Amino acid sequence: TISSTAEKVVYLVVFHLSFVMFVWSYWKTIFTSPASPSNEFCLSKADKEQYEKEERPESQQEILRRAAKDLPIYTTTASRAIRYCDRCQLIKPDRCHHCSACDICVLKMDHHCPWVNNCVGFSNYKFFLLFLMYSLLYCLFVAATVLQYFIKFWTNELPDSHAKFHVLFLFFVAAMFFISILSLFSYHCWLVCKNRSTIETFRAPTFRNGPDKNGFSLGCSKNLREVFGDEKKYWLLPIFSSLGDGCNFPTRLVIMDPEQLAVSSQNEPAKSSGANQSFPPRPLSESQNRLLASDSQWVESGPEEENVKSGAKKHIIVSLES
Repeated sequence: TISSTAEKVVYLVVFHLSFVMFVWSYWKTIFTSPASPSNEFCLSKADKEQYEKEERPESQQEILRRAAKDLPIYTTTASRAIRYCDRCQLIKPDRCHHCSACDICVLKMDHHCPWVNNCVGFSNYKFFLLFLMYSLLYCLFVAATVLQYFIKFWTNELPDSHAKFHVLFLFFVAAMFFISILSLFSYHCWLVCKNRSTIETFRAPTFRNGPDKNGFSLGCSKNLREVFGDEKKYWLLPIFSSLGDGCNFPTRLVIMDPEQLAVSSQNEPAKSSGANQSFPPRPLSESQNRLLASDSQWVESGPEEENVKSGAKKHIIVSLES
């Protein structure tokens, strides 16, 4: 009949579409190379030689502080030291970690996934989320279409043949994977809404005023845009659209002492927050500034003269209103 034919067409279209999106997302997750820090985070030849000659940790940290004074970094180790990778010989950007499996530093590293044999980080995190989502939909679609035959099997209405065991196996496999992937996908959706990585959930990033798991959170909507981008038409496609460059991120935390915040807001924007501070005000890229542009709860201050040159980065101080 016409109705049965239309149902078959819809079934085939949905089946092939979900399968294509599943394979496409899986392919992009596997074969997208993890993004590594740019050359500006590497020590110069002179600093590297001096760093290797020094034996005292204090002297090595002083070398790293001089090298990091113009870099857009805002986090430290738990002991308030510069985050430096001895294997890659570079200063780690915010949210960057060294993967022992890949033996490289990965920008905004979430975890190393053995199922895709690749690091999940800034370059392919969106693809990984889409892979989980389309896997979930694919398992749900298979389980839903086999459900009627599964019910007939238990009510003895299914013809006695070897196919009934195939139906039973297919339903249980689809349902099992659906439950497993649902828990993992729900967890990563929660991470996106909180703007955290898996590593940051277990070990909070340390800022100037201490560890804070929510230090990079800008609100659910902006956190979502940071991963999926501004163009909603690309959200469901395995096409890279994440905001930023993976090396610096907008943050809600203040970069100076609370006592100094009221004073500095009345005076000129401070070029440094004190002689002992290791990090400058964080320069944010244009795409990252858009995340803060329309939110009234964020205060931005910075020299307006730095916006004269086209393409120059604007140095800002992002502070949370009390």
